[in-house]
Amino acid sequence: MEILSGENILLAGSIVLIAGVLIGKTSYRTGLPLLLVFLIVGMLFGTDGLGISFSDMHTAQFVGMIALCIILFSGGMSTNINAIKPVIAPGLVLATAGVLLTALLSGLFIFWLSGMQWTNIHFALLPSLLLASTMSSTDSASVFGILGSQKVHLKHNLRPMLELESGSNDPMAYMLTIILIEAITQDGTLSASSLGLQLVLQFGVGAAAGAATGYLTKWLIGCYRRIGKSSREDAGQATAMISILILGAVFLTYTATTALQGNGYLAVYICGMVLGNASLPYHRSIGKFMDSLTWLAQIVVFLMLGLLVNPHEMLSVAAVSFLIGLFIMLIGRPASVFMCLLPFRHIDLRTKTFVSWVGLRGAVPIIFATYPVVADVPGASQIFNIVFFVTLLSLVIQGTGVIKSAGLLGLIDHDAKDEPDFGVELSEEHTTSLRTLVLTHRHLSEGNTLGSISLPEGGLVIMIRRDGRYIVPNGKRRLQAGDTLLIIKEGEEHE
Repeated sequence: MEILSGENILLAGSIVLIAGVLIGKTSYRTGLPLLLVFLIVGMLFGTDGLGISFSDMHTAQFVGMIALCIILFSGGMSTNINAIKPVIAPGLVLATAGVLLTALLSGLFIFWLSGMQWTNIHFALLPSLLLASTMSSTDSASVFGILGSQKVHLKHNLRPMLELESGSNDPMAYMLTIILIEAITQDGTLSASSLGLQLVLQFGVGAAAGAATGYLTKWLIGCYRRIGKSSREDAGQATAMISILILGAVFLTYTATTALQGNGYLAVYICGMVLGNASLPYHRSIGKFMDSLTWLAQIVVFLMLGLLVNPHEMLSVAAVSFLIGLFIMLIGRPASVFMCLLPFRHIDLRTKTFVSWVGLRGAVPIIFATYPVVADVPGASQIFNIVFFVTLLSLVIQGTGVIKSAGLLGLIDHDAKDEPDFGVELSEEHTTSLRTLVLTHRHLSEGNTLGSISLPEGGLVIMIRRDGRYIVPNGKRRLQAGDTLLIIKEGEEHE
């Protein structure tokens, strides 16, 4: 029987995927980041574990590129422009200058370590900077995963600032990685003017292409709706087709931008922001589709990267990797954050400290670490193993301490609450809107039934949420302060 048959590969992949999901459920009890669990599961099934051998860096790089496009686009879709407006300046400074400073400081530390006789790494300056550049960005998948799974609210617009930084800083790390690889493999020199020109080109073209394809995709969705307007298309089919159209636009955005010498990752993030803040049909259903696809992409890439590494090879660089990881967490990242946020005097010390701590490494640094291997950079295998070790260290130490550190610094807003999600969406054909109303004692001052409270004119209560339960309303139902009413109102554009 052929060992590497398609059926056997599919069998092994399905077992790893199912095992990862089931084992991942334990993360809620252990406090480990969910994506770290998938990374560990991949390692357990790998060469040093149950023996599944996977060492194709080209395939890993390609899969990682697809996954990163989906993750960044989904992150852009979930970014509320109104929410990030107050923090857009510090967020973008952290995403650009912050990444550059982190790479520079960490690279100089790695170069200093390489000169020590007791270490087993001997990198010149450019390879040291290359190693640091692969780890210089905050991983969007890890940040989105932790902040999205934890039901806590952060003060001072911290969440939108962290999501903006982590969603938009990967392009800078990617550009630094590619530029340094080119410098090392060609003539060993790095021109400041050429570096500046490439950064301007990548950011300028990437931002413009992302915005353009975002509006183009919105126009194409409008064309799709007009084409089928004469026939009554099933809402489920329309949602599926529009979701597939958007997915195609994600990869079109990346490839077209890359062909124009722009940064494709920045482009897909901005494209996601444009669509996420636009008025789209079936917006909620499309969002759920993208959320599911994003989780699949994150799980697949973390499992794959876990299979890719050979843990025994990391042992030889464990000591220096530990020192590099500690430097980035305790010195490199905090120093860059404090320097970048120095002009923003309204950001206090506690906020800067927390932002410094939430500099998680994740799948992105490992994906970027495959580029030196594919390009045959000298010492690339050591670079990959060091990046993997530092990523594990970051997820274990920083990932498990994100919410705890926010609590210790007094940055959790205990008064804020999530708006209840009733899971109801109206067809765009309806001229009605949905809104929610949280009852207070003032609403119940004249009685505690639906007939005795004042509702918006033309509004009808269709559901009540109380203590996590959903109740069908009727005229005799006794209402309580804290109940959330789902109200349908005719004659307005739905929200």
